[in-house]
Amino acid sequence: MPADAAGAPTPEITVVLPAHNEEEILATTISEIVDGLHARDMAVEVIVVENGSSDATLALAQQLAASHPEVVALTNPSADYGRALRRGLREARGSIVVNFDADYYDLDFLDTAVARIRTGSAGIVVGTKRGAGARDDRPWPRRLVTAGFTLILRTLFGLRASDTHGMKALDRAQVLPIAERCQLDADLFDTELVLRAERAGIVVAEVPVHVVERRPARSPIARRALRTVVGLGRLRRALRQP
Repeated sequence: MPADAAGAPTPEITVVLPAHNEEEILATTISEIVDGLHARDMAVEVIVVENGSSDATLALAQQLAASHPEVVALTNPSADYGRALRRGLREARGSIVVNFDADYYDLDFLDTAVARIRTGSAGIVVGTKRGAGARDDRPWPRRLVTAGFTLILRTLFGLRASDTHGMKALDRAQVLPIAERCQLDADLFDTELVLRAERAGIVVAEVPVHVVERRPARSPIARRALRTVVGLGRLRRALRQP
């Protein structure tokens, strides 16, 4: 197995985990992910990208990095989910990058998605909440917003996938150049990424997932819907540019 300059195994897989005000669940999340990956005998790293937290998330992430050699703690000054994802992708050492959230992760999804990337049959594998076989146990207003958002993306933007948000596995070599061309951050970074990937001819595959909220949603659904509508106008302008 390849090793870095310090002699440690070079990870094949990097898990990128944005974290904003997650002090209550971060330690449990990291423990479950690291223990699960150890059980699979995988050479991995887990990058926690703290962004703009007002609680002890950064200090906790640094403590976890000190006690787990697989964990790397990074920090961004402002709360920005998309920017955190982009930084994790940039700094990942693994050839396959898996995006999880502190409250939304599934190692069975990782197993299936990584296998697809390894075979070269896909450049991105999305954990779909909307596709055949998926199960979404979130409150109905959130499911309704997701359905409406996907309908808009398919109708106005030509999206072929059934979902863009949430868990994803990425072939870093294929996807990083696309990510560097994305202009949006925050909630719409991964949507722009998937749309640009499809338009560039990268195969976007899907794996159905079971969605269960581990904690209540942070943003009121009405505020997030309004923010998304405004963001879709910016997304349309961004995609018109080369």
